[in-house]
Amino acid sequence: MSRSARRITAAVLASGALVAAAALPAVADGHGHGHDHGHGRGHAHSAVVLGKIQYNSPGRDFGSNRSLNGEWVTVTNTGRHSVNLRGWTLRDESHRTYRFDLRLPGRSSVRVHTGVGRDTRTDVYQDLRRYVWDNSDTATLRDANGHKVDSKSWGHRYGGRR
Repeated sequence: MSRSARRITAAVLASGALVAAAALPAVADGHGHGHDHGHGRGHAHSAVVLGKIQYNSPGRDFGSNRSLNGEWVTVTNTGRHSVNLRGWTLRDESHRTYRFDLRLPGRSSVRVHTGVGRDTRTDVYQDLRRYVWDNSDTATLRDANGHKVDSKSWGHRYGGRR
């Protein structure tokens, strides 16, 4: 297969992965929230996408670390090869920003929790003491060059339920 044919095939496959990811629900909290109302997919060549988002931690919001860690955003590498996320950012509409410093293996995910915790291969922590993801918000993932890779929106401003 020629080099240009491989590039076209890779672009088609990456586009298909992004379309498939757009069809996934944005929330897994069981409350009927979180229809994916993304502002559109940004970086068409990236295998890294936003997955499920738990923006309203289960139970009462007392601001405990457990409750803070009950809200999270999943970042998934849909490709076969690992991706260096060092310098990539995850940001909400209020410009609260988490900066990554990890390598995400192929076909794996990392869950970015709001509260304090010990980073592992599958879970990282923003070490914040306040909630980040509001009931109507947008999560935006940008690469180390500041290019938008993916975004997801939810809540009443975006046609979702409150």
